[in-house]
Amino acid sequence: MHFDKKGSNPVLAVGFLFKGLKLVSRPELRKFIIIPVLINIVLYSAALALSYFYIADLIDQFIPGWLQWLSWILWPLFFISFFIAGFFTFTVLANLIAAPFYGHLSAKTLAMVSDKPITISEPPLAKVLLAELKRMGYLGTRALPLLIVSIIPGINVIAPVLWALFGAWGMALEYLAYPLENEGVLFSEQKNLVKSVRLGALSFGGLAVLGLTIPVLNIIIAPAAVIGATLYFNEIKRD
Repeated sequence: MHFDKKGSNPVLAVGFLFKGLKLVSRPELRKFIIIPVLINIVLYSAALALSYFYIADLIDQFIPGWLQWLSWILWPLFFISFFIAGFFTFTVLANLIAAPFYGHLSAKTLAMVSDKPITISEPPLAKVLLAELKRMGYLGTRALPLLIVSIIPGINVIAPVLWALFGAWGMALEYLAYPLENEGVLFSEQKNLVKSVRLGALSFGGLAVLGLTIPVLNIIIAPAAVIGATLYFNEIKRD
């Protein structure tokens, strides 16, 4: 399998996320969306509560006394960095819990748009778990340097931009994983396929990250992104 180069078109890629938002209310898909939405409500409510009570104190601890005079600049930068990092972490956790539903949501979406039954090529459970661990390890090893950059005065001014790019790439890998895994394609190959349409994938993932930061919308953006990623995948895949 490979992806058509037109998948690198940002307009094409983000258009499928909007299509996913339109389809998220379809009755045929509803039973695969209700539980993930409930999971999102619980986890994002917890994230907001933790942010409300602790993020201000956490940020203040990362601004050294000799840089307090720059706190009016550093505080917003730290806030953006921690905000993106926190919501990215909670999103990965929510998606991991809801993964069985999202796999079937992706398959049902593909069946709906192609007007034919879709057979899910489920690889052995051990391989799926190993692929999930590889993806989490891949993202984790790249998040750690970003955390270090976020706390180094001076350099941390670029941290929000780096976190935004990292979040966009991570969400692209996350949501495209569901249709790819339904085809029996695991993480090592997934990563190479998504890299072949990097600009489009980053645009799709970046818009998904933006949606995750908007209250209420962040509850439904994940299933909408699964639907959109499936449509995107169906458009650009070539055997």
